[in-house]
Amino acid sequence: MIKERLHKLRESMKAAGIDCYLIPTSDYHDSEYVSGFFRVRNYFSGFTGSAGTLVVSAEEAALFTDGRYFIQAGRELEGTGIRLMKMGEPGVPEVKEYLEQILKEGQTLGFDGRVIKAEDAEAYEKILEKKKGKLIWDKDLAEDIWKERPALVHHPVFLLKECYSGESAASKIDRVRAKMKEEGADIHILTTLDDIAWLLNIRGNDVENCPVVLAYGVVTEEKVLLFAEDEKNGDKDEIWPEEVRQYLKESGVELCPYDKFYQYVSEIHDKKVLLCKGRISCRLKKELSEAVKVIDKPNPTAAMKAVKNQVETENIRKAHIKDGVAVTRFMYWLKKNVGKIPMTEISAAKYLENLRKETEHFIEPSFETICAYGANGAIIHYSAQPQSCAEIRPEGLLMVDSGGHYMEGTTDITRTFVLGEVTPKMREHFTLVLRAMLQLKDTKFLKECRGVNLDIRAREIFWEKGLDYKHGTGHGVGYLLNVHEGPNGFRWKILHDYKDSAVFEEGMVTTDEPGIYIEGSHGIRLENELLCRKGEENEYGQFMYFEDLTYVPIDLDGVDLSGMEEIDKRRLNKYHREVYEKLAPYFEGEELAWLKNATREV
Repeated sequence: MIKERLHKLRESMKAAGIDCYLIPTSDYHDSEYVSGFFRVRNYFSGFTGSAGTLVVSAEEAALFTDGRYFIQAGRELEGTGIRLMKMGEPGVPEVKEYLEQILKEGQTLGFDGRVIKAEDAEAYEKILEKKKGKLIWDKDLAEDIWKERPALVHHPVFLLKECYSGESAASKIDRVRAKMKEEGADIHILTTLDDIAWLLNIRGNDVENCPVVLAYGVVTEEKVLLFAEDEKNGDKDEIWPEEVRQYLKESGVELCPYDKFYQYVSEIHDKKVLLCKGRISCRLKKELSEAVKVIDKPNPTAAMKAVKNQVETENIRKAHIKDGVAVTRFMYWLKKNVGKIPMTEISAAKYLENLRKETEHFIEPSFETICAYGANGAIIHYSAQPQSCAEIRPEGLLMVDSGGHYMEGTTDITRTFVLGEVTPKMREHFTLVLRAMLQLKDTKFLKECRGVNLDIRAREIFWEKGLDYKHGTGHGVGYLLNVHEGPNGFRWKILHDYKDSAVFEEGMVTTDEPGIYIEGSHGIRLENELLCRKGEENEYGQFMYFEDLTYVPIDLDGVDLSGMEEIDKRRLNKYHREVYEKLAPYFEGEELAWLKNATREV
């Protein structure tokens, strides 16, 4: 099937005069997760992971992805003839280097410029200049080949009231305009969906598991233009309820048709435009007049929304208590029933989702639950499928990475559960992961530190043993927005495509999630969310620390106490005391007795 699709793609490439075609994982807004309409890379490669780029030429096809997906991609690409390019591994070129290697003199590179970043397109153009080649940036070749392609859908929008957002849209717009003035800009163009949703206090469901609205935004000195689908089946209120329309109007926001955005861009002349080339599309950049002066800077909203205000932080704490109760009840159910009732990865994930659904103000999962039993846990971003998911038995390990969107915020938690007999090596690895997670969250540091300064607090536990994990130690989390949000994160090296090395500020929420993954055997990850807080200030500067947001027991059945130092035990005991204090009011009887034992001192 994949070979047939690639054959049709190559025929279309030939007809369009394209020698090499590039398909990223993206939509028109540089989103990490995309709706069905945009899963073109998945369609032509069969690879279902959320990150990767497919490059197709007449001679070969190559799929580039990162360490989270090496095992998964290897399995899904088998038999397709597509070459797996393991990004970051020795001897593996980056996409740009690969194109430079395979493109011959005078050849043509093509892509849909609406889903390629302007910054990347400029790099490709430089390669083609050297090769005396040509760039064709306006071809969506899937259009005629993918006959059953899902429609581009627009769902109803709702208002995130200020009792949740903590700040009016008008106030946020004023802050953006102040930043525009500082940069000398007349116009600011926003195409990233989470930035637009945050700025205007609106939420939707146009991307699965991301409560955002498909839209483009433009801020000028006088007004804000929001280019979005205005009506559905002729009903203006079906997508934009009157409450939302009125709020936007009072905030100085004018609704414009979604498909008129590029026309507006092409009509901008003699203005200074603030935008981020690393987040806008190639087409947007191409549509801008040469008379426009581009100020290429990060979107001001990115840093603003990362720092949660007091209302947001109080709400987030509430969301995590709700979520902690649901996940702890899942843990109790799992440990009590494994081996006694039929259980699969999918049925267990559904049980956890239903527990969340019982919670007040729950909206939807914040991403597709990763419920990985046994060897499947070694696939970092595993996705269980109905036809092949594993049966969960009373032995080994189950890793569950899940989260929820609530009106009070977004959660992301991973716990690895011991279901019966485990090997000494599994117990050793579980203890290493636990020690790393505890050590990072207990860090005290001076302001101006970034994630690249602090990642070592978790990773050194592994490096001392000659081990590592192929993902960042943590990422920022949005407020009822994207579960992966920059610009804060923990990573041991700076990567061009990951804008997550910002200075930590009070109010930033970041995950702490080290792990270990042994192909064919097991995977272990433990994850808490942390809130950055100010500590003492003295002659050495402003000290910072992390407050736990996540409160769910660590499975003590996986801990090898002989592998823990006294400070590790103190940290674990302190955390478990807090878990019990926070959650005990929501449990009673047998469940409460179990919780007491699950958080016992070691």
